[in-house]
Amino acid sequence: MEIKNVSFSYGDEPVLDNVSLSLTNGRRVAVMGESGRGKTTLLRLILGFIEPDSGEIVREDGEKPAVVFQEDRLLPWFTALKNVEAASEGGCSPAAILSDMELSDSMDKLPKELSGGMQRRVAIARALAFGGSPLLLDEPFKGLDPEMRERIAERILGYAGDGPILLITHDEREAELLKCDEIIRL
Repeated sequence: MEIKNVSFSYGDEPVLDNVSLSLTNGRRVAVMGESGRGKTTLLRLILGFIEPDSGEIVREDGEKPAVVFQEDRLLPWFTALKNVEAASEGGCSPAAILSDMELSDSMDKLPKELSGGMQRRVAIARALAFGGSPLLLDEPFKGLDPEMRERIAERILGYAGDGPILLITHDEREAELLKCDEIIRL
């Protein structure tokens, strides 16, 4: 995927101006900036939820991004395991992914029975079970303590393999944890 000279405005308010980045195999890109600088807008553009004012987003044929949104977006009537199974495209076992997210004892719980950090890990597991590429992560470590962030980042890298990752964050340490080779500041 290539983002080429993309600009976007909300009405008369410019949010992104000539942003370019490449999400090819092996690339780990972090997009950083203060709140309101267009980080999540960039994600929405990449996903095709909105169209750029100018520039282009070139997607590979058959490209299916896996996404961890800023909000967990779990189905409240599904257990943790069912939430992950609902997105699974085959490949890795949803139960194994939840176990890797340190949620073995919580697979049969509904989201309302999980802490915020546990819900976050279910959302990450769901994206990993989907198995798409690139892996798009919008504030993925929100609600996780520093030690848990390190362990989960290691597991994300393991599942992603050499697939591209786009990380949206305020925290430079998170870019280090995911071994980002480029940081774009908005």
